[in-house]
Amino acid sequence: MRQAGELSPAAFQEALMAKFKAELEAALPAIWRYAYALTRDHARADDLVQDCVERALNKRHLWSADRPLRPWLAKIALNLFRNGLHRDRAHLHLAYDEAGDTSDLPVSETHMDARLDARRTLARVAQLPEEQRHALLLVTVGGLSYAETAEALGVPIGTVMSRIARARHRLKQDPQPVQLRSVT
Repeated sequence: MRQAGELSPAAFQEALMAKFKAELEAALPAIWRYAYALTRDHARADDLVQDCVERALNKRHLWSADRPLRPWLAKIALNLFRNGLHRDRAHLHLAYDEAGDTSDLPVSETHMDARLDARRTLARVAQLPEEQRHALLLVTVGGLSYAETAEALGVPIGTVMSRIARARHRLKQDPQPVQLRSVT
């Protein structure tokens, strides 16, 4: 006999699915930003997010409801991205489409300087070693905490902190250092 306040198995599954859908919807903008940072292309980021959501829905039974969904989604996106790289190495050298040729658009000098700074930053981030780049992007673009990034990458939090510190150090070594936000 059920105690007062206990859910039936069907009601429990329904509540669990509602929580999953709510967290999935809330995580989509951050996962898309992360996918874009990985792919450097709007269409490929859209495809990566779609594949990520499809995989998450198909594998939702593997998600633990007592853990946040976003790190799990980031890990799925990263794995899908890596699998795609193995299939098609040509995608490694695509330019960031947002930093593309905009010479036909009227732009203020300040806006152009900001766009050039963004291009330089994106190019320098793309040159970081893969493990440093992924950790840095999960924190700065994906908005994950260090603990969530560690979970997504499957490494200890100290390793994440070390990778990010090394990435930031490399980026600051440049004559025009990059300003990155800090998340702890």
